[in-house]
Amino acid sequence: MNELRRKIEQEIHERGPIPFSRYMELCLYDPEFGYYSRNAGQFGKAGDFYTSSDVHAVFGRLLARQFDEMWRALGSPERIAIRELGPGRGLFAQDVLDWSEKKFPGFFRALRYELVEQSSALRDRIARTLARRFEAGKARFADAENPKEACAEHSPMIVFANEFFDAIPADVISSRGSLRIDSQDVRFAETWASASAEELEFLDRYAVHPEEGERVEVTLRAQKEMASACEFETGFVIAIDYGYTRDEQLAGRHRGTVKAIRQHSVSANAYEAPGEQDITADVNFTALAAIARQRGFEVQKLITQSQFLMGIGEANQFADAFEECRLPQERAKVALQLKHLVTPAGMGESFHVLVASKGVDAKKVTALAGLSFGRQK
Repeated sequence: MNELRRKIEQEIHERGPIPFSRYMELCLYDPEFGYYSRNAGQFGKAGDFYTSSDVHAVFGRLLARQFDEMWRALGSPERIAIRELGPGRGLFAQDVLDWSEKKFPGFFRALRYELVEQSSALRDRIARTLARRFEAGKARFADAENPKEACAEHSPMIVFANEFFDAIPADVISSRGSLRIDSQDVRFAETWASASAEELEFLDRYAVHPEEGERVEVTLRAQKEMASACEFETGFVIAIDYGYTRDEQLAGRHRGTVKAIRQHSVSANAYEAPGEQDITADVNFTALAAIARQRGFEVQKLITQSQFLMGIGEANQFADAFEECRLPQERAKVALQLKHLVTPAGMGESFHVLVASKGVDAKKVTALAGLSFGRQK
């Protein structure tokens, strides 16, 4: 029997049916058998899913360009920290650091890169990927439980979260109540309990109440993570993910978005092979934006990844992508990879970008390249 299944069944036996968020937490983050704890082989072509950094280094290069512009919008301070939430294998951090060193030396000198990762398997992988940066003191692991530690010198900060919030355990609500997972005849079974006051308040404020036969996610844990991410006085938060706004839910979309991903195939069954498949839920950007505003941040209008990357890349015609191409076939390959990042058929329209700022001149924020695509120059 699957070891994690046995462990979950034991917990249900001892405590009774567990909330879906607890089931999702065990499947993804159990220290021994959780999906993100077992190994670092889930990413990329041979794994279960791609992130943008698996496609091409241009994603990190474009963001390095945007980070440099943000640093200048902050007045080019002597120190700035980038804190990446859920950095995976560290490829994005590697690309940002390498390109910044090459193209934006002033920003690179000021930069310290901090990685928040709880999986020991991924931390080991990151430590190998960024060994040179760790040794030089340019990169380090940060403690998610102490978000203010990086601000010991009160330096400005950029918090970056790419495909982070979709993997935070969520609860599921239907017209029957809040979902619980029980164990019956060596199978997981769904039962329902009364929704909590906190869950109902979330639906009232940020989502919709599900109709008969519908399900809606309540992302209370993501709210706490966003609040923690906003624990600094000056800088930016950038969250990139697939998700929705409350208006889209009111229009009947994005209801019941929990899915399992294994070897690039998507399934609605989150109960198969616990710990061996990814489980995600689309991100409620309305809820995240509200938390940022409560923390004193100015939140920009939600845009697509396509708009964001095109805005950053159009000024120099994506030279960051093509600079090292010597042959026509190399350019063609990179063009296809870039297309995957920015077109509707790839990640361009399904991923959205939330940008929030605090203590930054409003005109300088709205003038950022990533927020300016399609605007009259």
